[in-house]
Amino acid sequence: MFPGNLRFIRDASKEIHHRMILKNGQCNVSQPISKRQRLIVLRYSQLVDSSWTFTLTIFLAVLFVSWTIFAIFYWLICLTHGDFEPNHLPEMQKVNNFKPCIYDMRDFSSAFLFSMEAQHTVGYGIKAPTDECAEALFVNTLHCIMGFIMQGFMAAVMFSKMTKPRVRSQTLWFSKNAVISLRNGKLCLMFRVGDIRPHYIVDARIRVFLVKFTKTLEHEPLPHTQTELKIHVDGCLDNMFFNWPMVMCHVIDEESPLYYLSPSDLSQRKFEIMVIIEGTEENTGQVTQAKSSYMPDEILWGCRFDSLMKFNDLREEYEVDFSKFHTVVPVSTPLCSAVYNEQYHSMEKSNKNGSSNIRLDFRPRQSVGEIPANQLVGLRERSSN
Repeated sequence: MFPGNLRFIRDASKEIHHRMILKNGQCNVSQPISKRQRLIVLRYSQLVDSSWTFTLTIFLAVLFVSWTIFAIFYWLICLTHGDFEPNHLPEMQKVNNFKPCIYDMRDFSSAFLFSMEAQHTVGYGIKAPTDECAEALFVNTLHCIMGFIMQGFMAAVMFSKMTKPRVRSQTLWFSKNAVISLRNGKLCLMFRVGDIRPHYIVDARIRVFLVKFTKTLEHEPLPHTQTELKIHVDGCLDNMFFNWPMVMCHVIDEESPLYYLSPSDLSQRKFEIMVIIEGTEENTGQVTQAKSSYMPDEILWGCRFDSLMKFNDLREEYEVDFSKFHTVVPVSTPLCSAVYNEQYHSMEKSNKNGSSNIRLDFRPRQSVGEIPANQLVGLRERSSN
C-alpha cells in the first residue's frame, strides 16, 4: 500500500463523526472534575442532578449530624453549669431555687430533643433557654441561623428537582428515524415531534443543526462545525402551535448544506443532525428543553411518516394514535441528490421549450459539499488520459 493511500485512510477516519447527542437527550460530552469538586458532596448542581434517593439520604444525614453536634454543645453547657446534678434536676429546681441554662434537661436525650426543636421552630415548649448562661444563648442563636439556612437550601433543592425541565422533556418525543422524500416537488429532510402530555408546551420553538468535520482555507481542522438548518412545519417557521404531533420539514435547496447529499452518502458516518425543542410549560411557567439527534444511518431515503390523527365521530374530537408515531411508509423518491434532481427537471423543462443550453453536471460530490478543488483537478487529468 502506498504512503499516499495510508494518508487518505487516516484523513477519512478523522471525518467519521461519533454521536454527540444521545437519543435520550443526554450530551455525550464529559468534562473533567477536580478532586475538590468530587469531595464536595453538597454542591447544589449535584444534589439537583442526582437521584431522589441520594438527595434524601444526604439531607437526612446532614440533619442528623447537625442535631447531634448541637446536642453535644447543649449537653456540655448544662453539664458544666451543674444542671444534671440530682439536686438540680427539673423536679428539684423550684425547691432548691435553682435556675438552669435550659429548662427540663435531664440527660443527653433531652439535649438531643431540644436540639431538634431549636433547629426547626422558635416556639419552644417546656424545653427553653434561659438568661442564666450566655454561652447557651450564643449557641442557640447560631443554631437558629444555621437551621434557617439549611431549611432554605433544602427547600430550593426540592423545588428545583420537582420542576426540573429534564422531567418534562421526557414526555417530548422524537421519531426514531428521519426521512428524505419529495414534498411539493423538492427533496426534504423530515422528522416527527410530539408531546404525550395533555398539558402542552407554550411558545414551542425548534432548531436543527448539522454537525460535521470541516477545514478552513488555512487547513485548520474543525471537527464539530455547527450549521443551522432552516426548518418549518406547514406554512410556519420554527415557532409552532404544538398541540398535536407534527412533522418538521427542511427543504434541501441551494442554501442547504445537504444540497449534494445522495442515498449512498448515508452509509458514511460523516455528520450528525441535532434537534432541539424549547418552550414554556403551561402549568409551571418553567422553560423546558428536549434534545435528540439523527446519524446518517438513521435517515431513511424514500419514506414518509404515516398519519396519526383521525376524527372520532362518537366523541366529536380528534384522536392521536401514538402507536404509529415512528411508523414510516415507502414512497417514490429520486435516488439522487437534490442538485441532480433540480438539474434534471431543469433540463426536461428546457427541452420542452426547445432550448438545449442547460446540461447536467456530473462532477463527483460528497455528502456535505463538493470535493475539494485539488482533488477535482487530479480526477480531470486522469479522465482526460
